[in-house]
Amino acid sequence: MKISNSSQQVQTEHLQEIKQIKKECLRLLTRRDHSRKEMQDKLAVKGYNLSQVSQVIDELTRQSWQDDTRYAESYARMRSHKGFGPVRIAFELRQQGIAADVVEKIVYSTPDDWAALLAQVYSKKYPRAGAIDSDERAKRFRFLLQRGFSSAMITDLFNHTLNP
Repeated sequence: MKISNSSQQVQTEHLQEIKQIKKECLRLLTRRDHSRKEMQDKLAVKGYNLSQVSQVIDELTRQSWQDDTRYAESYARMRSHKGFGPVRIAFELRQQGIAADVVEKIVYSTPDDWAALLAQVYSKKYPRAGAIDSDERAKRFRFLLQRGFSSAMITDLFNHTLNP
């Protein structure tokens, strides 16, 4: 059976595009880990076909080049080192397409570490201990909420730090 030149040309173009997508994905992944959604978004902006992109990312996931769990662990570690709390990190990971069960496992698995991080962030921002009025307490509370710590964690910190 003879294949026509036009169908052979289409097949060659398809393979070339797949090859180009894979090259672009590997370029992204050699710099740092990316979530699946993040890679799809970046390649969609460049005009690649979404089904072909998904096919390539599936292949890279099978080959362990791309892994959402590894990405989430790395991202959570990086953001916590910058002083962000579990609520904010979980929100950011969900926005980046990480599955809720993976987020829960990674972010909420070590509650003692979050309490220590909260105390560190608080003492860095407010190094002087002492009595504070209700307005200052509310200001500090809002700061810690914006950093991604839960109100229960902040209240616990205030009860132990401001009222020992």
